[in-house]
Amino acid sequence: MTASERTSTPIDTIAEAWVDTLADLSPILATYIGRFEHNGRFDDFSPEGAEKYAAAARATLTALEAADAVDEIDRVTKDDLGGELRLSLELHEHRAHLRDLNVIASPAQEIRSAFDLMPTDTVEDWEVISTRLAALPDAISGYIASLREGARNGVVPARRQVTEVAAQIARYTADTGFFAEFVGSASPAEGQLPASLARALADRSGAARVAYDGLAHFLHTELAADAGEQDAVGRDLYALHSRRFLGASIDLDETYEWGIEELARMVAEQEEVAQEILPGASVEEVVAFLEADPSRKLHGTDALQRWMQETSDRAVAELGATHFDIPEPIRRLECMIAPTKEGGIYYTGPTDDFSRPGRMWWSVPEGVESFDTWRELTTVYHEGVPGHHLQIAQAVYNRAELNSWRRLLAGTSGHAEGWALYAERLMQELGYLDDPADRLGMLDGQRMRAARVVLDIGVHLGKTRPDGEGVWDADYALAFMRRNVNMPDEFVRFEVNRYLGWPGQAPSYKVGQRIWEQVREQYRADRGDAFDIKEFHKRALDVGGVGLDTLATALRRG
Repeated sequence: MTASERTSTPIDTIAEAWVDTLADLSPILATYIGRFEHNGRFDDFSPEGAEKYAAAARATLTALEAADAVDEIDRVTKDDLGGELRLSLELHEHRAHLRDLNVIASPAQEIRSAFDLMPTDTVEDWEVISTRLAALPDAISGYIASLREGARNGVVPARRQVTEVAAQIARYTADTGFFAEFVGSASPAEGQLPASLARALADRSGAARVAYDGLAHFLHTELAADAGEQDAVGRDLYALHSRRFLGASIDLDETYEWGIEELARMVAEQEEVAQEILPGASVEEVVAFLEADPSRKLHGTDALQRWMQETSDRAVAELGATHFDIPEPIRRLECMIAPTKEGGIYYTGPTDDFSRPGRMWWSVPEGVESFDTWRELTTVYHEGVPGHHLQIAQAVYNRAELNSWRRLLAGTSGHAEGWALYAERLMQELGYLDDPADRLGMLDGQRMRAARVVLDIGVHLGKTRPDGEGVWDADYALAFMRRNVNMPDEFVRFEVNRYLGWPGQAPSYKVGQRIWEQVREQYRADRGDAFDIKEFHKRALDVGGVGLDTLATALRRG
């Protein structure tokens, strides 16, 4: 970390202005990074809103290309921001915004999730929430307008995503769903809500439920009829999404074959560890044995949250004393149970001033009441330290060198998730997974990530199945994941639907890990006997979140 502030450059100024522009155009994104001045609004999800974004991106790219880099930090910013802007414009030209509907990361979820990170401590906070609730129906209307425009032009999501999202919405709008429970829980620390505000919240949450029900009605009665029969998006669009999530261009066919080989390696490693736990047993028999062990079981989300927090706190304290330089603001990580029940575990970064800390969220599916510590220990390291929290919060902390775009918004799933999988293996190397059961849990996750590479590329590119009997489809994808994931079927179904509707994202974890390992080995080769892994980690993380091509180039130049 640099003690003195770096003098701002013209490229820094362009990047900072782009953050301001994004915060204005995407209040949801602004909330995510702690720019709360936009919390009373939503993004404009209409076709006009997409055009406004594209115009702003073109103007910023023009200014960036005309600016000269004065140092290495500038060169990284120019490379990475320029690449992101060009890719976003390519996706716009492909009219991706007109078919933006999936079960995990589309406006259908983002509009609702905008409330998750909003402050709720004071009456004023709830007044802002009330204002945003009042704006929700217009946001939904703009989104419907884009999907309808897409249908008119034959640019549509797959029917599977349409029906699954409609089912999600029913859970949002139920009497026990998100909007009813969220507003019903309003209790500012300073006392009761004024009666007028309580009525406004009730009325506006009711209107939000009606708006979401209107979206579900549109999905059922209009879009489902026009939606695509095929889940696959095809090679051209998939290549764009793969670049978007990796920040790197890869050979998709070679990566598919590598994924098959990597999956086989993970299976063999699991089988070897299984013999340490229960000699002569299969992996499935060992999993059943561990799942029956009460000493490795947590019951209820309260117990899960406590265990997550205790495990995370211990990792921060121990690693901060030995293998990593962890500044004080980064040592605070909150482990949370998410307000939704859709499945998935995720991390949200701290605000720029660390007033809101980094948070690890667990969205527990409906009906899941028990959790296996042997399976989930590596998840805490993945989401926390040395995984996402160390990576993302360190970039936020490094404000002396990095502009706010580099600290808060730059980066890709491949950089972030690849590092987190790399961190899991690192924890094994450091002795934190010496218990073979915990190591089996890590390998279970690594096996799943390898399987996703094969499934995702296989489905969307129409590849020949590994068994040689036809091409990939949704039914085979579900059966394939059931064979390779030892998790509740609700989780497996959700995951497969996620891959089918969010092309290129799932492989970015394991492919990102592969690229991180390649970058480290190239750095080792360049340094020879002077290579120091702790120094490599610091240098790589000090770059901040970037695309993986940018990371490799920056470390080679440096």
